[in-house]
Amino acid sequence: MTYNIANPRILLSVLWIFIILNFFARDIHELIRPGMLEQMMSGTIDGVVVTEVLMLLGWLMIEIPILMTILALLLPHGINRKANIVVGPLTMTMIVTMNLKPDLDNVFFMGIQLIALIAIIGIAWQWQAPERTDVITS
Repeated sequence: MTYNIANPRILLSVLWIFIILNFFARDIHELIRPGMLEQMMSGTIDGVVVTEVLMLLGWLMIEIPILMTILALLLPHGINRKANIVVGPLTMTMIVTMNLKPDLDNVFFMGIQLIALIAIIGIAWQWQAPERTDVITS
């Protein structure tokens, strides 16, 4: 698949925002599940005790895509491209690892996020360095 994109930085940033919104949509959707609020209040969700370390890992999982929304716009081309190629699969791994026993709605949100991450990796992979306009040619 070939992407012909005028400004890959903007598209990458928007895709990272899309992934973040899907994290939040999934979390809000989980609140409707019967018994979830009670589990959250007890500190044990689906048999897993929610510890400070687990909370930190969860926030790291969301903070990386949040950071990528900004980095996709600000990093120089080469570093930007490599960051998206590395962080994309890392985020995919985190999403799959956190959903080892997903229900149907989690499979839906996970699928949407994985498709967006595949697009991010593809865009970054094919992103060519911009031509230099400051060079005088004879």
